[in-house]
This record gives sequence, structure tokens and C-alpha cells, in this order.
Amino acid sequence: MDLTLGVLGGMGPQAGIDFVAKLIAATPVQSEQDHIRVLLDSNPKVPDRNRAIRAMIENGRSDADGPGPVLARMAKGLQDAGADFLAMACNTAHAFAPDIRAAVTIPLVSIIDEAVAEAARAAPAKVGLLAADGCIQAALYQTALTRCGMEPLTLTPDRQAAFMDLLYRIKLGDLSGTARGQMAALARDLEDRGAGMIIAGCTEVPLVLDPASVAVPVLDSTTHLAERCVLYATRALPLPRI
Repeated sequence: MDLTLGVLGGMGPQAGIDFVAKLIAATPVQSEQDHIRVLLDSNPKVPDRNRAIRAMIENGRSDADGPGPVLARMAKGLQDAGADFLAMACNTAHAFAPDIRAAVTIPLVSIIDEAVAEAARAAPAKVGLLAADGCIQAALYQTALTRCGMEPLTLTPDRQAAFMDLLYRIKLGDLSGTARGQMAALARDLEDRGAGMIIAGCTEVPLVLDPASVAVPVLDSTTHLAERCVLYATRALPLPRI
């Protein structure tokens, strides 16, 4: 029997739905019943991850009313509802993965680990990151990339500020041509600085970034996570160890 996947979503809502759509697209089927079972908790009430990480760095402690406890409750609810393993459609929220793992006894498949493992197969010397402030400040990708012998490149402070402005517009539904052009320009900034690959390290990025707009490969972390989760759910690959 296939395993049931529990998805922590809603961060933002379009990104979670995009992940589920990519799960469906990644599943080889001959009938409706061949699709995997997915339990989605789309919870846009999760506190802002970027603000929480910034406050955690400044204060040296996590907030009891922050994202960690909310995500832990979501994970426990998904496990109680029958999920065999978990995935989270938000890169930055993986800063709170320890809270989630402490609350459940089933694996959480990390979007960070899966994306970096895929990047390591191509082994570019430098990898550009399009990721939110919290993800950058928590060094989620930088630590994993450096461990695998790749140099992470982040946007300059002014361009990172432009990225964050664009990110929050996307969360409010801006998928316009202007938004697409601005995201492509940010990706090309990283390419011009020597990135041999770009990781779309925020689940909003693939909503507007056309990989054809840059000359180097773009690793869509959302799509890659979806493809891996299908392999885990159908038992084509063993689940990551807890």
C-alpha cells in the first residue's frame, strides 16, 4: 500500500496548492486511484516566519507564540489523521523543523536537504539562492551547501530587500508580468556573479520565475520535493530516517 503524505501548507496559500498540484503532476497513474493520498493542512494563520527568525536572532530565544508551536500542532494533527510522513511547503519554516520533529514520530522530509542533495549531483562551484530573509538569516541552505562543498551566493542587501518586497506581493496574489520580470532580474543578478545553478529556495519563487529567463539551471525546490515525496509515498524509495 502507498503511504499517506501530510502537508503543512498555507505559507502562503498559493504555494501550498502549487505543491499539491506538483505532487499530482509528478505521479505516474493509469487511473484516479493511482494517485497518492494527501492530507493538507493549509494554515495561513502561522505567524510570519521571517519576523520570528529575526526576533529569535535578536533576543536569543524563540517566542512561545511563534511559528514553532503552531507548526508542531499542525504536524501532530496530520499524524493523528493518518499521515505516514510529512512535508512542508515553505522553505523558511524549516528553521522550526526541530519543533515539528519533537512533536511527531513520523519523518519530516526536508525541502532543504532534498534540494541540496539534488544540487550536489550537478556539483556547481557556486549556487545562487533566491530565498526569504529568515531562510538566509537561519543559514538553512548556506550550511547545507557548504557541507556539500558548494559555495552559496545570496543577493546583495539592496537586492534582497527588493526580493522581500516582491515576495510579499506574490503572497497577496501578484503573479503579473511585472512580478515575473522582477524575479527574473534577481535570478540574473546571481548568475552574473558566477552562480552555476540557482535554487528557488522559497515556494513563492516558482510561481513567477521562468527557468528559461536565465542561462544556468534553476532548481525548483517545490517541484523536486514533490517528486521525491511521490517516490517515498509509493515506496519506490525508503523514507529518510527519523
